[in-house]
Amino acid sequence: MKGSPARLRVLVVEDSLTVRRRLVETLASDPDFEVVGEAEDGRRGVEMCQALRPDVLTMDMMLPGLTGVEATGLIMAHCPTPILIVSSSINRGELFKTYDALAAGAVDVLEKPRGDEPEGQWERHFLDTLRLVSRIRVITHLRARYAPPPTRAQAAPAADVRGCHVVAIGASTGGPGALVDVLAGLSPRVEVPVLMVLHIGEPFGGAFADWLDEHSPRRVAFARDGEALSALAGRVALAPPDRHLVVRDGRTWLAHTPPRHSCRPSVDVLFESVATGCGAAAVGCLLTGMGRDGAAGLLAMRRAGAATVAQDEASSVVYGMPREAALLGAAERVLPLPVIGAALSELALAKGGAA
Repeated sequence: MKGSPARLRVLVVEDSLTVRRRLVETLASDPDFEVVGEAEDGRRGVEMCQALRPDVLTMDMMLPGLTGVEATGLIMAHCPTPILIVSSSINRGELFKTYDALAAGAVDVLEKPRGDEPEGQWERHFLDTLRLVSRIRVITHLRARYAPPPTRAQAAPAADVRGCHVVAIGASTGGPGALVDVLAGLSPRVEVPVLMVLHIGEPFGGAFADWLDEHSPRRVAFARDGEALSALAGRVALAPPDRHLVVRDGRTWLAHTPPRHSCRPSVDVLFESVATGCGAAAVGCLLTGMGRDGAAGLLAMRRAGAATVAQDEASSVVYGMPREAALLGAAERVLPLPVIGAALSELALAKGGAA
């Protein structure tokens, strides 16, 4: 007779005794989980992770001594483990630390309980998210990878974007760090709009454009309704939380139409609009992420004559979305993350996307 499936071994890193008790009690209520350790600060969390080798851990951001970001970086460098950030979303500083931790290798983020949720709702969401996070094969991240970006060059005059030259990029799980890498690798000569969708919703998505702006040599801001593509030359326009980003008539538009693949913004919605509005004068790129959003849209771009790229399995945090694109034949090139920025530059310049 087969034995019972092994329980998921969880390490809880949280300095608030009240929150820590709630997390531990929630985990103890579910037979699928076993709490193997509790840490009240980041340094102890790193030590316990190395000693206990849990299947998954929860990580607060605001910890005494070693911060949650620093602890995440050390864990992902020395004993890579799926990390769920359980944090507050009420201030900009903590949001930025959350993005830093996601870029350093944490898998997902969940808001701490506010206290006004219907009974049991937050607990069910926490357990479901932790199950999902525990199944992700994490990769080693080197410490100090995300150094300050290069100083921005003086803004160039708007480029001629006849033919609707754009670079469109989509990402999900593992996306923050991947986007930093790709934007850093784009040649300064590529002076076309970069349109971007990342699956990160409220309450955590509201400051992501500002964070990415600080980590990129290019200006990054949330896309605006009706903005001309010519005004976005050399800049990055990011879909805001809960709005689809589309291209139509040489402008960006925001839509609150139904979600696609349970996602709003959806990568497919952006890519399909670029295929229709820009045709062959575009470059599409699908990065790490869970699910299949973006695969059909990338195929639509390729069929319209656009150049298309997908991230490879070895460098993806989750080889879901790019895998679906590869299976559909949507990607002309399947490449490791470190070379994608240069490849997009080559393709965009070949299509005339230079200043």
